[in-house]
Amino acid sequence: MITLKDVRKVFQTKNGRVTAVDSVNLDINKGEIFGIIGYSGAGKSSLIRLLNGLEKPTEGSIQVAGQGIDKISGSDLRKARQEISMIFQHFNLLWSRTVRENIAFPLEIAGIQSEQRAKRVEELIKLVGLEGREDSYPSQLSGGQKQRVGIARALANNPKVLLCDEATSALDPQTTDSILDLLVDINERLGLTIVLITHEMHVIRKICHRVAVMESGKIVEQGEVLDVFRRPQQAITKRFVKQITEPDDTQETMELILEKYKQGMVIQLTFVGDSTENPLITNLIRNHPIQVNILQGKISQTQSGSYGTLFIHMDGEQAELERAMAYIRSQEVEAEVISNV
Repeated sequence: MITLKDVRKVFQTKNGRVTAVDSVNLDINKGEIFGIIGYSGAGKSSLIRLLNGLEKPTEGSIQVAGQGIDKISGSDLRKARQEISMIFQHFNLLWSRTVRENIAFPLEIAGIQSEQRAKRVEELIKLVGLEGREDSYPSQLSGGQKQRVGIARALANNPKVLLCDEATSALDPQTTDSILDLLVDINERLGLTIVLITHEMHVIRKICHRVAVMESGKIVEQGEVLDVFRRPQQAITKRFVKQITEPDDTQETMELILEKYKQGMVIQLTFVGDSTENPLITNLIRNHPIQVNILQGKISQTQSGSYGTLFIHMDGEQAELERAMAYIRSQEVEAEVISNV
């Protein structure tokens, strides 16, 4: 559905040349939700603008929905963009138009007749859950409702690709989750390919099938979300994964724990997929003459399954501790010894 080959984007500024996108190669499959994550300045916004032709690459080629976006312009590009819609962080609605009129706007531009246009608008209002707000103006809507209008407007011309530029960054956590749930529903119902950029790992964790991590214009890591959670390779990826898998106070808590427990072992357990459902701790205590204390833990859900971390303290005879560690690892649970006194 989307292919980028050796794509570079260089901007000329008064302070010199800036390489915003640097030698990016990417394949995004039809019907998947693909996330691009990076901190401010990583190049992700420039990358997404390349996908709909708002920017042209300095080097490389870009194919989106069968079109060479880097090679077309004018009316051909405008026609191609009907299949590549976009939603934005700050909604970009027309403030003098009602919900119904905002959604109808791209249909007007496409020359759709009024009767057919009205029917399509009603379908979209139901799809995004805005019944009863059809005649409201943007100033009368909540942030989540505004983004639902933006999504409905983006879907008006039945696009094949939906680009999301930090689409939930301006929303509170509860509203963010409702918008992400809507995007998943749209993806499943319509088979729509969704590409979203974000700096929030929660967004990636909740809805994406695969993810690419950007840093300094480059994609430094990519893969299935669950695989990236399980074995992050780059330092920046590990920072993002910790946002989800470890509570904010983990480092401080670990320091206090290590001061408290002067014997035994403090261990970090990592659970993936079905292993999160197993009664590991129960079996550990039942089958091994050791003491086990649960110190801290968290389980997160991804599109591909569960991922969790658990910190425990085990104490007992050294031989029993070693047997307990062997049992843990036999259960497809990764175990890292934080301290062994």
